[in-house]
Amino acid sequence: MVKKVLRPSDKKHRANYLQQTFNISVLRSCEVIDFSRSMWYYHSKRDDSEVIDALSKLAKELPTRGFEVYYKRLRREGHSWNRKKVLRVYRSMNLKLRRKHKKRLPTRENNPLEVPKGLNQVWSMDFMADVLSDGRKIRIFNVMDDHNREALAMDIGLNYPARKVIETLEHLEQELGLPKTLRCDNGPEFLSKTLTAWCKRKRIEIRYIQPGKPVQNAFMERLNRFYREDVLDAYWFNDLHQVRKLTNKWMEDYNNKHPHSSLGNLPPRVYKKRFWEEFFPKTDQIDQKLLNLALS
Repeated sequence: MVKKVLRPSDKKHRANYLQQTFNISVLRSCEVIDFSRSMWYYHSKRDDSEVIDALSKLAKELPTRGFEVYYKRLRREGHSWNRKKVLRVYRSMNLKLRRKHKKRLPTRENNPLEVPKGLNQVWSMDFMADVLSDGRKIRIFNVMDDHNREALAMDIGLNYPARKVIETLEHLEQELGLPKTLRCDNGPEFLSKTLTAWCKRKRIEIRYIQPGKPVQNAFMERLNRFYREDVLDAYWFNDLHQVRKLTNKWMEDYNNKHPHSSLGNLPPRVYKKRFWEEFFPKTDQIDQKLLNLALS
């Protein structure tokens, strides 16, 4: 058996402990552990602050890398610290321990919420959640046209992966076409490669709101609030059929009868009808205008 040799820093720590615990002098505590008093008063002149800052920055940017990558990067950046010094600081910072890191989102732009000038320019998407009477969780996928606030889809299921999101959008494509932009939060379904690849093929821009700022999707948040108050919080549901039946009824009422102050107190579909009449006159009106131009 070999006795473990204590480093000066360890002995100094023990001397401090004896002084604080037994209220003895520096001289007496050093004598007890056979430690030089001059060593107790000695302070290292090494300043590792620059190395610490550089390693901290690398650890934040590349949390899954190790010492070798960090050291090579520091050398390429022009730092002249030798390997032993960097390794000593690296170990003192406990960076040798693999740390769990949270998946980081790309920086999102602060896109102010604006009313599109026409239909099918910007659609908002969002998910809602609730539970059935037997405890099963359900998800509601909502799609809205930001121009006239019309609820285009409110699909319900026990789960709703990106594949089903695409199915809903393809169904809407057959009826209405597709928008230029989709506005949504940073949920996993919207971040999935399946959806982003589909949108790329369809030449649709995905405009992600900033995390923690639902106000950037305020049109959809308002729809969600009315739906939750009128349906989800008002009834107990035993199965998906009951939820779908009442949701479809509510959706028809909302689109055809719910007044919006921002739309001149008109319901979404009434406003939509006036929009079409204003910008796309009837065929006989167009023919009359063409005839007048020909005669003039």
